[in-house]
Amino acid sequence: MSISIRFGEVELPGRDGQTIAGVLMANGHRTWRDAQGSERGIFCGIGICQDCVITVNGVEGVRACQRAACDGDVLEREARA
Repeated sequence: MSISIRFGEVELPGRDGQTIAGVLMANGHRTWRDAQGSERGIFCGIGICQDCVITVNGVEGVRACQRAACDGDVLEREARA
């Protein structure tokens, strides 16, 4: 089953069961967070490092490597110290 999520102003296709990080990476996005001027994306892939955190549907600090993408999700970049 196909899903669609929004990252900024862009609609991204994905598959049911993919993580948010999986959908972002499959669509060419390697980073989605700024940490003191350094771009971050997925690093450990198992939810320990917190490099992949992103805002999902207004909720900050969601680990993109662990959260399944749901049809209609709205993602926003995070900027953290």
